[in-house]
Amino acid sequence: MTECRKKSLVDAVLKEFTLSNDVLLKVSALLLQEFNNGLGANTHASASVKMFPTFVRDVPNGSEQGKFLALDLGGTNFRVLCIDLDGEQFNMMNEIYEIPQSIMLGSGEQLFDHIAECMSHYIEQLGLTHRTLPLGFTFSFPCVQKGLTSAILVGWTKGFNCAGVKGEDVVQLLREAVKRRRNVDIDVVAVVNDTTGTLMSCAHTNRDCRVGLIVGTGTNACYMERLENVETWTGGHNSPEQVIINTEWGAFGDNRCLDFLRTEYDRQIDECSLNKGKQLFEKMISGMYMGEIVRRVVVKLAKDGLMFKGKLSEKFQTPYAFKTKYVSNVESDPRGKNNETQTVLQKMGISDASDEDCEILKAVCVSISSRAAHLVSAAVSTILNKIRRNHTTVGVDGSVYRYHPHFKELMEKKIDELTDPSFKFELMLSEDGSGRGAALVAAVAVRSAK
Repeated sequence: MTECRKKSLVDAVLKEFTLSNDVLLKVSALLLQEFNNGLGANTHASASVKMFPTFVRDVPNGSEQGKFLALDLGGTNFRVLCIDLDGEQFNMMNEIYEIPQSIMLGSGEQLFDHIAECMSHYIEQLGLTHRTLPLGFTFSFPCVQKGLTSAILVGWTKGFNCAGVKGEDVVQLLREAVKRRRNVDIDVVAVVNDTTGTLMSCAHTNRDCRVGLIVGTGTNACYMERLENVETWTGGHNSPEQVIINTEWGAFGDNRCLDFLRTEYDRQIDECSLNKGKQLFEKMISGMYMGEIVRRVVVKLAKDGLMFKGKLSEKFQTPYAFKTKYVSNVESDPRGKNNETQTVLQKMGISDASDEDCEILKAVCVSISSRAAHLVSAAVSTILNKIRRNHTTVGVDGSVYRYHPHFKELMEKKIDELTDPSFKFELMLSEDGSGRGAALVAAVAVRSAK
């Protein structure tokens, strides 16, 4: 097979991952419709994109002070943090704890007992067992909030499936687990998800921040919405007339409205997932799935005789063996160099890859990560066009955005193309992640209560 013929066959496979601006504007228009359905009193119940009010009404104003704890749970690890705040100055310490697979798929009681045990270990380490500290709890799964300290789990995502938690108040479950231990005392004053934490963390140093975005294991966003647009709001209309909305946009497309751009690989991944038919937008974008999409495309190309002389290693035939971080590694190779790509292929059990194989793998990675960046950009532009601010800072966190070598520039360029030019924006990496944001929500709550 000639090189030219091979290239055209590879391009044909990758073509469906390339989304024109017309397609992205269609995605944006569909998402705006979903946003409005989620905010509407009569359409909320059946809406795919739930647009949950968070009960967080204000960003930090610089006068917050005191010592706060934060618990940040959103993936296979969780963090416990202790933060000393003095206006814009802060001092932060944290410890990371792992959640074993058996606990991720066990009972809710096991999960919260594990968290409470790690928290008490950390508080003892800091010598703070004699104090009751206010705690902000970041819980990054779809929840309906009933208030600042009440969040009912709608359903698990990101590989979790703990029994007995869906439909329950996660703050209550945490409080009960802490009570069972009897050696520490905490006061949960706010529960937020990681998008709200990211927004608050960035707003602490940048007062223009009104959007929080996560592109990591999962993807989601929140933004500050005018109360007059939130028909589902039940918290009274005292000032300020605004509230942060947790969009839960990972579920965009669960009503099949995005089927026109989903590929056979997206459908395969959904078929084999724990939450079939759910989080379809997220499955095209996030770190949990990006590497697996690449692996499935490579398997197809190899079977068609377009890579590795038609032979596949056992690793390449193992679902989820191609990690999303490998996509970042491959794309960090400079043009004409294949050092990182060869290293990744060796980890995948292929030691005799040709330069042509490396170039094809790069093309696959670029196609799939660019599609992810462009879909996220279409979604961010939907928010910017909706809130109509002259200048908005978008606080961003998550491993894909943080570690992929080109994700930020891909997003900046595409958001710029899809957003009304009178609405300026900047993307700001959240340095401390959502943990500091949870403590800041707690601090704003304590300040507002005074």
